[in-house]
Amino acid sequence: MTAATHSSLFPQAPDSADAVLEGLDPEQREVATALRGPVCVLAGAGTGKTRAITHRIAYGVRAGILQPSSVLAVTFTNRAAGEMRGRLRQLGAQGVQARTFHSAALRQLQYFWPKAIGGSLPRLVDRKIQLVADAAAACRIRLDRGELRDATAEIEWSKVTQTVPADYALAAAKAGREIPRDPAEIAQLYAAYEDMKRARGVIDFEDVLLLTVAVLQDRHDIAEQVRAQYQHFVVDEYQDVSPLQQRLLELWLGERDDLCVVGDASQTIYSFTGATPDHLLDFRTRHPGATVVKLVRDYRSTPQVVHLANGLLAQARGRAADHRLELVSQRAPGPEPAYSEYPDEPAEAEGAARRIRELLGAGVPAAEIAVLFRTNAQSETYEQALADLGVPYQLRGAERFFDRPEVRKAGVALRGAARFGGNDALLEDAVDLPSQVRAVLSGEGWTNQPPAGSGAVRERWESLAALVGLAQDFAAAQPGATLADLVAELDERASAQHAPTVQGVTLASLHSAKGLEWDVVFLVGVAEGMMPITYAKTDEQIEEERRLLYVGVTRARERLHVSWALSRSPGGRPSRRPSRFLDGLRPGSGAAAGRVGVGGAGGIERGFTGGTALAPAAPRRTQRSPARCRVCGRTLTDAGEMKLMRCEDCPSDMDEGLYERLRDWRAVQARRSGQPAYCVFTDKTLMAIAETVPEEEGELARIPGVGVRKLNRYGTDVLAICAGQDVAGGDAED
Repeated sequence: MTAATHSSLFPQAPDSADAVLEGLDPEQREVATALRGPVCVLAGAGTGKTRAITHRIAYGVRAGILQPSSVLAVTFTNRAAGEMRGRLRQLGAQGVQARTFHSAALRQLQYFWPKAIGGSLPRLVDRKIQLVADAAAACRIRLDRGELRDATAEIEWSKVTQTVPADYALAAAKAGREIPRDPAEIAQLYAAYEDMKRARGVIDFEDVLLLTVAVLQDRHDIAEQVRAQYQHFVVDEYQDVSPLQQRLLELWLGERDDLCVVGDASQTIYSFTGATPDHLLDFRTRHPGATVVKLVRDYRSTPQVVHLANGLLAQARGRAADHRLELVSQRAPGPEPAYSEYPDEPAEAEGAARRIRELLGAGVPAAEIAVLFRTNAQSETYEQALADLGVPYQLRGAERFFDRPEVRKAGVALRGAARFGGNDALLEDAVDLPSQVRAVLSGEGWTNQPPAGSGAVRERWESLAALVGLAQDFAAAQPGATLADLVAELDERASAQHAPTVQGVTLASLHSAKGLEWDVVFLVGVAEGMMPITYAKTDEQIEEERRLLYVGVTRARERLHVSWALSRSPGGRPSRRPSRFLDGLRPGSGAAAGRVGVGGAGGIERGFTGGTALAPAAPRRTQRSPARCRVCGRTLTDAGEMKLMRCEDCPSDMDEGLYERLRDWRAVQARRSGQPAYCVFTDKTLMAIAETVPEEEGELARIPGVGVRKLNRYGTDVLAICAGQDVAGGDAED
């Protein structure tokens, strides 16, 4: 990392209140110095809102205007709260509470429950889906897995919107909810779920807020005690508050108005959970004398990316659109956004994977690249495409960094080494902190060079390498720091879930990408039916889909690739068209939908202004008939079934002995190349080979998952094994 990055990770605290304001732009400085009364900060994407509000708190604390213990800053994710705590600590504002709504409420509920109710707080269930399943069984309502998830979501929505079971049907209809069953059945299930919780003596996530609200409403003495503790409130991502969270905030405030809210109505993308931007948009109505500051200087993205983002919102309609912010990029110009069209989804994934491999070869760090999609179901195709090219990736929303087994073990090892100090034999030749950390983690599997491939072994190495990198940054920022100092820093980060960067391309849904950013972003599947999603019917739902795409665009710092496919599967009817949200913005489109043209596997790739192609298109794929099950004849759409060329439920005529021989051969290949086995061939591809038993290259090449590269590399061995010949393992090198 650069020296600038080091200093941003571990800067020295400012030595005075005025020093806290240094480096802020005029609008950020206005936020930081507005310390009395209601304040509304309308902050566009990438405009430094977290910087503004943390400097505001720190300035108030350092100037003696705010007492740290009297400030409560709330946001929506543990990661955001952890980042806020870290920044406040660096600014010398220790003691400020920065929490999620639920964390703050749970802390208060645990403290006041014995006084308000008596006894101990009921057990909090981690996942409510089993309780919902039990309630459905008690009501004799049969739900499949998908319906069970949807019913659970309806219960959660009802609770955050303060809707009781008896009112559910009317409220759901008024809100235009897409519900899985008859409203009366959901209401019955909701009531049974609540009864079952009471009978079992447990509470759920939403109950934490509901019960805190109830206690504060019913017990004025407790409400006054909370208000005596906290006199100043800051709420981040205010566009995402639910009616229940707003009610809790009002109870915390009482009759006071020392409240600072920060948000952007154009980034409201969680209305399905009960979030609404109305509280943000109505803030000035509720607080006529409020100070309002707009942050529009975009420090994240290039002018080209910002231009596209502004163009998306310029076409928006509705109340949120009426309050949109016109961003102004503060960065140097960069490349125009690229647009690519592909014949089918696998070709789109392959095209993105090839471009990513080129970027990695050009020196772009894997951790600075993201592939963003509308639904999690789209992930598998991109996982496979990246794995086929040996590109490491990580799924956003997977196990948290400090919860990973290898990170927990590494922490134990580092803690032990710090305790023994110079008496640890591992550290005899380690002259500084980074070398000490490398020495300790070498015993946990870290090596100077990463293992090949992108499987579990590589993932473990990436986690350990992230710890090594953090140690290097820590030592550079704090010369003379000891191993014990680093362990304390890791413990602080673990409690805040402030994970160091793992080197892998990020795969994430657009919703889970909120609040994050990368140098390069691939927005994939930007076609009608996916963006906007098919089930978005009303004007409000369509506009939320537009905002979701806006969030995706504004995740990119420097390069943005937008792509879509004309059909789902190879040989499918090319009936799709690019998203309507791109009309008038992408090359070749006017106000009405235009067509860029059908590209080959490499797609049509042009700059934002329709200029020179960024890369030559690959040869056009041969169009095939729709894939059909070779047993029952049904059209196949699932990627796994298409590899088998049959439905999962149809009988298999697989040669079990051949399948096992292929697996043994694959294990040898994977071991020799240092790759996970699936990078050679996936289980589904091996099953398809064992069912087809190809006799010549043409037959093998027609099996999905083989491809030209793998045919050239492994074809001779595979055909020999299918012919019953012994193969020693062959040459695993390219």
